Amino acid sequence: MLYIEDIEYFDLVVIVNGCEVCRRVPTHQRLLDFLRDDLRLTGTKEVCGEGECGACTVILNGETVNSCLILAVEAHGSEIMTIEGLSHGQNLTDLQQAFIEKHSVQCGYCIPGMVLSAEQLEHEQAQPDREIIKQGLAGNICRCTGYHKIIDAVEQKGDR
Repeated sequence: MLYIEDIEYFDLVVIVNGCEVCRRVPTHQRLLDFLRDDLRLTGTKEVCGEGECGACTVILNGETVNSCLILAVEAHGSEIMTIEGLSHGQNLTDLQQAFIEKHSVQCGYCIPGMVLSAEQLEHEQAQPDREIIKQGLAGNICRCTGYHKIIDAVEQKGDR
């Protein structure tokens, strides 16, 4: 029997932001590093590297995940959405626009993960109330805003 840890490199095939990507990757490479270093999708951030902060949040097969906790090879055959894949050209999503209108961004470091978590939350529930929004964003830490404006932005988007 052959185990993945016995292989040094793996031929990875994934769909990232709607585009098929085929790359040979080290079997020990995290999904976060694959996205940032190999694909240059730097909107996905690394802060803690332990899955606690949510800055590295991506949507993997319709679920939000911490990309620092997943090996790239574990995503083989999957669909991945990063912050770069949300908007189309210069057109922001309603949620991204709401973040701007509500002044929800300060340093901006946590915002890509926050926006992806909020987009997924609203995909699952069209008009979440403030408590559901708080629960939906619980895995994302923000050190700057105090969350009020972020929750306001998610709530505003749901009102559109």
